[in-house]
Amino acid sequence: MARRAEITRSTKETQIEISLSLDGGESEITTGVGFLDHMLSAFALHGGFGLCCKVKGDLEVDAHHTVEDTGIVLGQAFASALGDKARIARYGSFFIPMDEALAFCAVDISARPFLVFDVKFNNFETGGFDYSLVEEFFRAFAFNAGVTLHIRELYGSNDHHVAEAVFKAAAHAMSAACAPKNGVLSTKGSL
Repeated sequence: MARRAEITRSTKETQIEISLSLDGGESEITTGVGFLDHMLSAFALHGGFGLCCKVKGDLEVDAHHTVEDTGIVLGQAFASALGDKARIARYGSFFIPMDEALAFCAVDISARPFLVFDVKFNNFETGGFDYSLVEEFFRAFAFNAGVTLHIRELYGSNDHHVAEAVFKAAAHAMSAACAPKNGVLSTKGSL
């Protein structure tokens, strides 16, 4: 089974091309938003995913459409790469410490999209990146991937460390949930 997907999405606000391999490969991230590039590069590396992401967005407005739409397309790529969701571990969870910060993520690849995002940032932005967009990204991702995602910051004072711990925890949790396993992990017999 090829655990790969290529998704293209074009709107008046963004043009996005994403190719994803759940089993690794090269990564090249170019969104026009430096902080998002950094977070997605960490996500790909820590998840063991091959991820090529090319985004052009209406950054003259702000980064909102670029960040949210990237989450939408990445979620669609995961849904496509997972296919019928048979033969995966389904669940994954992970804690990531990053200096003074500690973040946790738990995922259920369930076809029941939901996001619980319990993360508080101390500042509005850094380097022009609005921290509220982290939640927007993960909401778009969860609902388009068809996953239940719980993300929590246990503590942390440096917003960059908190955000990076969140992305890395999500990467490890998704990697564990996508891991090959025999059968379908559902009493219903399908997800």
